[in-house]
Amino acid sequence: MKIMKTNNFGLIWRLSALALAALLWGCATPTSEQPQTAATPTPPPVQPVPFDDAVLKAANDLFSRAQLPAAGAGEPMKHALVIDPLIDGVSGSQSVATQSMEARLVELVKSKYPQFTVQPFSTEAVAKSPIVLVGTFTGVNKEGKTEGVREAFRVCLALADLKSGKIISKGVARAKPEGVDITPTAYFNDSPAWTPDQATEGYIKTCQGTKPGDPINPLYADRILTAALVSEAIDAYNNRQYRKALDLYQSALRSPGGEQLRVYNGLYLASWKVGRRNEAAQAFGRIVDYGLTNKRLAVKFLFKPGSTDFWPDRQVTGPYPVWLKQIAQRTAENKGCLEIVGHTSRTGPEPINDRLSLLRAGTIKQKLESDAPELRTRTIANGVGSRENLVGTATDDARDALDRRVEFKVVDCRAPI
Repeated sequence: MKIMKTNNFGLIWRLSALALAALLWGCATPTSEQPQTAATPTPPPVQPVPFDDAVLKAANDLFSRAQLPAAGAGEPMKHALVIDPLIDGVSGSQSVATQSMEARLVELVKSKYPQFTVQPFSTEAVAKSPIVLVGTFTGVNKEGKTEGVREAFRVCLALADLKSGKIISKGVARAKPEGVDITPTAYFNDSPAWTPDQATEGYIKTCQGTKPGDPINPLYADRILTAALVSEAIDAYNNRQYRKALDLYQSALRSPGGEQLRVYNGLYLASWKVGRRNEAAQAFGRIVDYGLTNKRLAVKFLFKPGSTDFWPDRQVTGPYPVWLKQIAQRTAENKGCLEIVGHTSRTGPEPINDRLSLLRAGTIKQKLESDAPELRTRTIANGVGSRENLVGTATDDARDALDRRVEFKVVDCRAPI
C-alpha cells in the first residue's frame, strides 16, 4: 500500500487557517456577551368559535378585503360570482356542513355585498370567466394538523378571479365541533372508492396553499369547466335523477381533465342505479385502474362491528362481489403486487383495532385470491388500526366511513411479499 508523505509546513499552515476561520466565525456568531436579535414570538393558537360565527368571520373577511376594480362613475361594479361547492380539505367530500356554509355565503352576499351577483356554478357561467369562490372545511387537532383527535374545524375561503388568473382574497377561521354535521351528501356517501386525485388536490391547494395575489393553482384552473359539469352531475345524483347524472358524467369524461375519480365514481353509481350492471362493473374497473396507476386505492367495505363479516344488508353489500372481482382481475392483468391494508376508526383500544384491521385485510386478501389464484404470491395483508384516519371523528357511521376503509397499495414485486 502506498503512503503519501505530508509536508509539515503545509499542514501547519492549513491548521492555522482553520483556527483563524473558527475565530472569525465565533466573532460573527452571537454569544451570551453580545446583543441578540429578539426571537419572533410564536403567534397564539387560533381559538375556535361557534360554527355560525366562524363561517361569518371568514366570509366577511373574504368579501370585505377583495380587491375589485371599480366602475368608471365610482359606483361599485357588479361582479359575477359562482361558488364551486365547498369540500372537506382531506377527503374532498361535500357534507351537510359544507352545504350549510354555501347557503350562508349566498345569503350574506345578497344582504351585505351588492357588488357581487351570485350565479349558478355551470359551464355557461364559468365560460364567462367570473370570480369563483372555493372553500374547505377540515377537521384538525389542537396543533391545527389533520391527524389524531379532531377538536375543531378549519374554515378556508378564497376568491379566484378567472379573468386575471389570480387569488384576490382569502378568509379563514376555526369552528368548534358542536352542532357541526359532516354527514356526506348522497353521492359522496355512496361513492365506493377514494384515492388522491389531481382535480381535488388542485381545488384544495387553490384555497389552502395560496395568498392574495398568487396565481390560481393550475391543476384547478385547467379543469374548472369540467368541474362545473361534475358539479351538475353530483347535484342530479343527489336529487335521484340518475339518468341525467349518467349523461352528465359521460360528458364530463369526454371533457379535458375528465379522467378523474369523481367522474369514475359517478359513472359507476349512476350505472348501478339505472340497472346497467355490466356498465357499472366496467366503470368500477376504471376506478381500480385509476387507483393502481396512482399506487393507492381505498375501498369502503362495510363490516359488522368487531367482525370480519360484511354488514348483513344486501342493499349495501350486494355490489361487493363485483368490486372484488374487478380488483382481482385488474391487478392480475397488470402483473401487479399489492399490500392490502385494513383501517379502523378510533373507537376501542388501539391493540384491538390493530388486530381487527389486520384480520379484515386478511379476509379481503383471501377473497381476491379466490377470484385470481395467481395473487396468492403477490399480495400481503397489513393492519394499521386507527393511526391513519382521514376523518377522525370516531362516530362509526356514514360520517367516518373512510376511516374504516380497506386500502390497496401497489408495491414492488421484486421485494419480498
